[in-house]
Amino acid sequence: MVRRALGRLLGPSLVLAGLMVYAILAPTGWAYAETARFRTSVENVPATPVALVLGAGINGSQPSLFLARRLDLAADLYRRGKVKVLLVSGDNRTKGYDEPTVMRDYLLRQGVPDRKIVRDFAGRDTWDSCARAKRIFGVDRLTVVTQDFHLPRAVALCRAAGLDTWGVGDRSPWGMGATKVGYTREPLAMIKALASLTARPDPDLLGRPEPTVHKALTSG
Repeated sequence: MVRRALGRLLGPSLVLAGLMVYAILAPTGWAYAETARFRTSVENVPATPVALVLGAGINGSQPSLFLARRLDLAADLYRRGKVKVLLVSGDNRTKGYDEPTVMRDYLLRQGVPDRKIVRDFAGRDTWDSCARAKRIFGVDRLTVVTQDFHLPRAVALCRAAGLDTWGVGDRSPWGMGATKVGYTREPLAMIKALASLTARPDPDLLGRPEPTVHKALTSG
C-alpha cells in the first residue's frame, strides 16, 4: 500500500520537476536561437563603429582573468579595424572599485590610443550597459564583447535596448572553474533578464547624454 502511494506521488512529482527544468532552460534556449545569426568570431564579425566591453570584475588595479580576455578581444577588434572606439562599461559605485579605469589602463598597455577609449562608470549590469550605450552615449550600432556563455544574453539585451548588435565571445576553456560556474548560472541570469527584455526599464543611472563616443569617433 505504501509502495502504491509513493508511486502515485512520484509521477506528478516528476512532471512538476520536468516543468521546472523547462521553465529554467527555455529562456536560455530562446536567447541562443534568437541571437545565433548575430554571434560570430573576431575574424568574421562585420565592422561596427563601437565595441562595448562589459565589465567582469577587477583585482585591485588589474582586471580579472575573464575581463582581461574580453579586453584582449576588444584590442584585437580595434587592431583589425573592425571597430573604431572601445566603450568600456563597468561598476564604479564604491570608492576604490573602478572597473572602467582598470579596463582603460589595460587597453592602453595593449596599444589602444587613449582617445579611442570611452569609459562608462555606471554599467552595473548587462542591461544598464546596453541601455546606457544607446541613451547616454548615442550609440546605434556596436559589437558587444564578453564570454561565450554570456554572449546570447548580452546580444539579446543590447538588441532589446535598440542597438543594432553583433556579438563576439571569448571561448574560455571549459576546464576553467569560472567558466563552468558561468555556464551553470547563466540560465538563472537569463530568467532575471526577462524582466529587462519585456519591460525595458531605465538603467539605474541615467543623467545627461554624453558626446564622448562621438568625439572619439571623429578624433584623428
